[in-house]
Amino acid sequence: MEIQIQVQGKFYKVDTAESFDCAIPVASSGVTAWGVAPASIGPHREGNFIGSVKQGSAVNFNDISFNPHAHGTHTETLGHISEKVYSIRERFPLPLMPVQLITVEPSSIGEDLVVALASLKNALPEPHVPALMIRTHHDVPQIQNWSGTNPPYLDFKAAQWLAKSGVQHLLLDLPSVDREEDGGALAAHKAFWGLPEAPRMHATITELISVPDELEDGLYLLNLQVAALDNDASPSRPLLFRLIPC
Repeated sequence: MEIQIQVQGKFYKVDTAESFDCAIPVASSGVTAWGVAPASIGPHREGNFIGSVKQGSAVNFNDISFNPHAHGTHTETLGHISEKVYSIRERFPLPLMPVQLITVEPSSIGEDLVVALASLKNALPEPHVPALMIRTHHDVPQIQNWSGTNPPYLDFKAAQWLAKSGVQHLLLDLPSVDREEDGGALAAHKAFWGLPEAPRMHATITELISVPDELEDGLYLLNLQVAALDNDASPSRPLLFRLIPC
């Protein structure tokens, strides 16, 4: 199916049959972070019942144990760091929105690699889109243990600038916008969500995305799919569609 949309005063065609999946799935022995054991997916067992066709059942009937923040691509609300837990189900982003994809090389600061404000401004002088997707790696493995690796993170000044520029939905290919160990400061989270002075209730952060190498930086249409969990965060699936000028 082909649709036509208007973005920033220009008309584009979108082929809905061609999408690019930017999600790392929740999977047994898949990606993990924060010292959490890998997700567990396996047959439900109760009495003589084993939920596996391979083991004689009529159906596959799996139990799944995972942590949205540790196991794959996830989208979170400001309820992630607020006393009141705001559910992602109630802060669901628009199903379709323009998104700018940029690639930024983290800067070395001491022992850290940081996505700096200057680097963002060089890649995107004036954000005019509701969603921004930041790629720092061209090949993020889908099976990787990030725990204890001190991954790159976002400078809180950069997060603050994005919020002031009107970016509502931030997506990046790192396990967190903040340093792995920061003593609970969570400066980038707070800056992006405007806490505590001016909370941005409908802003979201999506972490641990994986952008296909074939996609060049530029403007796309984003379909950010979020599971209907009553929780501050949920596994998510960002799909990108090319915008073809009419």
